[in-house]
Amino acid sequence: MTPDSILILRGGALGDFLVTLPLLKALRHRWPHARIECVGNFRAAQLAVLDGTLDAAHDESEARWAELHGDGPLSPTFQTWLESFSLVLNYWPDPRGELVRRFPLTPAQRHLAGGSRIETRPACAHFFAPLTAFGLPSPRPARLVLPHSYSTEAAKRLHHDPRRMVIHPGSGSPRKNWPLNRWRELIDRLAPEPLLIVLGEAEQAVRKEMQGLSSHRIQIADTWPLPLLAAAISGARMFVGHDTGIAHLAAAVGTPCLVLFGPTEPEIWAPFGENITVLKNGDALGNLSVGDVARHLKPLQEHPRLIEAQTATASPTTPVRHSRCRSSEYT
Repeated sequence: MTPDSILILRGGALGDFLVTLPLLKALRHRWPHARIECVGNFRAAQLAVLDGTLDAAHDESEARWAELHGDGPLSPTFQTWLESFSLVLNYWPDPRGELVRRFPLTPAQRHLAGGSRIETRPACAHFFAPLTAFGLPSPRPARLVLPHSYSTEAAKRLHHDPRRMVIHPGSGSPRKNWPLNRWRELIDRLAPEPLLIVLGEAEQAVRKEMQGLSSHRIQIADTWPLPLLAAAISGARMFVGHDTGIAHLAAAVGTPCLVLFGPTEPEIWAPFGENITVLKNGDALGNLSVGDVARHLKPLQEHPRLIEAQTATASPTTPVRHSRCRSSEYT
């Protein structure tokens, strides 16, 4: 079977979508002329539409998808549209087997269920498992390339100084955040380095203090549109932040990253790409000192696009992992 139209059902936030990106790139590379559409986080998936990897993105919060969960008939227009796909890849939760019973909708349609629970190392490999029969390669780093107009607009917002260091001091969970006073101390240590501090909807706990740092040296990107933020990060010297979707975004646009991990497992959830440094010292972010972080920033500052793999240590007794994926990229 050679699919000419593929529908991917994949929920979650920005990071959840971006760990799926290597699969989407592999599908586009394998079947360049296929129609590929995704139902999930619309704002995140639109990045792949702008990039040309997806033909269309659909918002998983729309009411129409509820029709799939149940035994009743689908509305005729909805059913006709679903039947137009020769391959349906389902990564939505399906605890009662409703989607498995619903698909395939025609004898010619193929339905593959990958499940929503991710335990594979790295996470992006999870999405390749249902497609082994198609001969897809192992996951490779996936690069997002957005239209040049976004880079132009980002440069204007950055006052034509795009080579800033990007800092993302928040996340959706306080347990995943480095203490705010240490971010402040690190920012002070980085002077006179020009910085771009990224704030989003999840950064309420740090927003007021970070906004107060705005200056000629420090610019604040507060809830910028996602494609514009991606373009701004893509031109940056490097990115420093937590285990978040923004860290995955920085990796996807090819920016060297230093990612601070605490309770989550980097072997599964670290961004998948080149020039990714992971710093972890136990399950508490408070175990990482400002000196630990500053020490691992230095080689990235000196060689922002040419970091080589090495082993890093946050203390004499507690190792952390510094990894570089050397695989070739899908572009």
